[in-house]
Amino acid sequence: LPRPAGRATPRLTLPSHDGPAWSLAAARGQVVLLNFWASWCEPCIDELPSLERLAQRHAGNGLLVQAVNHREGDTAIERFLARRPTTLAILRDRDGTAARAWGVNVFPTTVVIRRDGRAAFSVVGEADWSGDPAHTWVTALL
Repeated sequence: LPRPAGRATPRLTLPSHDGPAWSLAAARGQVVLLNFWASWCEPCIDELPSLERLAQRHAGNGLLVQAVNHREGDTAIERFLARRPTTLAILRDRDGTAARAWGVNVFPTTVVIRRDGRAAFSVVGEADWSGDPAHTWVTALL
């Protein structure tokens, strides 16, 4: 879905699961994919490996993929990572404020942000991020 004309891109600063806080403003100059997910969401779980492959494939081209966990505690995230390890950075949206600000109502939802820090479009629902359509979407911004 294209970003509605005139809709501002929200600011975003979230704590990471295992490190310092992360800010969208600090990532300016990179293409950023914010993937809103939860460990109870089967389509989210199915989508994460293709997001990880995409991140690895384009890391040298300025692509950054951030997995924004929706309203889960440390125990749930640790349990998930024990079953499904990932190299993606996990950000914590502890109370759902970020999801609301970004208009996320369906999980997974991925918001793609241009190098200038403005949101370009969203993908609502599970996508194959290693497939041709996603490759076209992302490389157009890289």
